[in-house]
This record gives sequence, C-alpha cells and structure tokens, in this order.
Amino acid sequence: MKSIAIPQNLKEEYPFESNFFEVAPDTHLHYVDEGRDNEKILVMVHGNPTWSFFYRNLIKKFSKTHRVIAVDHIGCGLSSKPQDYDYSLKNHIENLSQLFRQKVLTINPNARFDLIVHDWGGAIGSGFALNFKERLDKMVIMNTAAFTDTFIPKRINLCKLPVVGEPMVRAFNAFAWPATFMAVNKPLPKTIKSGYLLPYDNYQNRIATARFVKDIPMNDKHPTWATLKEIENGLKGLEGKKLILWGEKDFCFTPHFFKRWLDFYPEAQTQMLPNAGHYLLEDEPQQTENLISTFFKQV
Repeated sequence: MKSIAIPQNLKEEYPFESNFFEVAPDTHLHYVDEGRDNEKILVMVHGNPTWSFFYRNLIKKFSKTHRVIAVDHIGCGLSSKPQDYDYSLKNHIENLSQLFRQKVLTINPNARFDLIVHDWGGAIGSGFALNFKERLDKMVIMNTAAFTDTFIPKRINLCKLPVVGEPMVRAFNAFAWPATFMAVNKPLPKTIKSGYLLPYDNYQNRIATARFVKDIPMNDKHPTWATLKEIENGLKGLEGKKLILWGEKDFCFTPHFFKRWLDFYPEAQTQMLPNAGHYLLEDEPQQTENLISTFFKQV
C-alpha cells in the first residue's frame, strides 16, 4: 500500500517503526507497536484531527515499561484514506478491537491492558474497552467524551453544516490547520505543527477529519447516537482505576465534560491543568507525563 513518508525533520520526534493491519480489502490501519518485549499492554487512542503523533512522547517513555500500541484510525495519520468508507464510530471501534484480538490476544490470550484516550478517542477507546472490559486495568481520560450530549462549540458546529461543512474542512483544511493554534495555549514549534498537518495535505487525505465531525451525534435521529448511548450505558461497568487529566483552556471539551465524567467515575483521580488547552500533551508535556507515570506505578 502507498503510505505517507515521515520526513527527515520529523524522524527524531516520531522515530517509530510502521506497522499495518488490513481491516478491509486494500484498507490498512497503521499502528505503532513499541516495547514488544514487555508483558503489560498500553493502548493509546487519538481523536480528530490528530494521529499517533499526538502520543509520541508518551510512546517513547512508556515503551520502556509497556508494550505500547498507538493506532491511526482509518483516514488518519499514516493509515489508508479510502474515499468510499463508513467512517462511523462503530467501525473505528471494531477496527481497534480486531487489531487487539489478532495482534495481542493470539500471542497472549491472558493479556491485560491499560488505556489512554483523548478527544474522539474517548468514545472509540471506551467502546473498545467494553469489548474487553474484564482485561482493563487502568484508564487515563483526557479532554474527551464517551457519552451523549447536546453541547457543541460553534466553531465545531460550523464544520457540520450541510452542503458547506465538508468542503470547508476538505478544500480549505478548516479543521486540522486551525487546531494547530486553537487547540493549544502555547504556540506549537514549526516542526511539531508540520507533524500534525502531515497526513492531511490535500482534499482526499482530509476525508476523515470531515467525516469525524459529521459523525458527532447531536440527537437520537443521528445513526451514531445509538452507538454512543450504548457506550454511555456501559461506562460504569468499566472497572479499574481512572485518572482524568483536563486542559482547562480547551474551547471544545470544556469543564462541562470533565464534570460529566465524574458522574460516571466519582472515585477517579483528577487533575485540572489551568494553563493547558485541548492538546494538553503539548501545553504541559512534563506535567502530564509525570502524572500518568505516577498513576501507572500505583498498585
């Protein structure tokens, strides 16, 4: 399959070997699989419009203690970007579940895992976790949702508008490009900004960024509402310790969503990051890394 090449100036930031998993004919899911000698599994699930690049620093750190698997959802990152594909929440969950079954459980049928989720990865990762809930140990939740809600920022809602929404996102990059400055509180270095934009460099390659937005369900008439509602109903059944990290200056996943998570997990450990935006791993890299590391060391 044809894949996007990592340019030389990004290889230090993103030095990982590429792995591909066929989820459908000629449709390949790209994933990072580092630290394979380690028994403990750590799955990292990104949202829109990021890719596994968002987790690059955490991959480097935790691959010393875990087998780290970080996927690029179909249409994102280095994965295939088919133009005729069902870019639904249900499909993204099934892709990750297939990967876990075939690349983890066939090797170790007793494998357990930890989970880190962000943005739309909250819904995908939670749906995935529900498929293997007896294997989940710890979960880190960052600026995300995995439940139905009727709140949506105006800037996001513009990209959902019929007729004009998808052309805005795909022709003018009106999602991935604005995110490089709207999703952070501190300006991204030029190289890091180029890393986020690398997979979304033309109309065809921006299909998933548009379809993810289109797939946000705002009422029960939307086909994904039922999938999200099923995940919501199952959240309390996900046992194990939870850590909720939240960039307080996020314009999208505001503290409103943070408070809703506490309805499901009132015993969760929490940390608000007052100087971080949506891309909290960029705004507060050392603090988030330390908090997650401390959390994973707890018995």
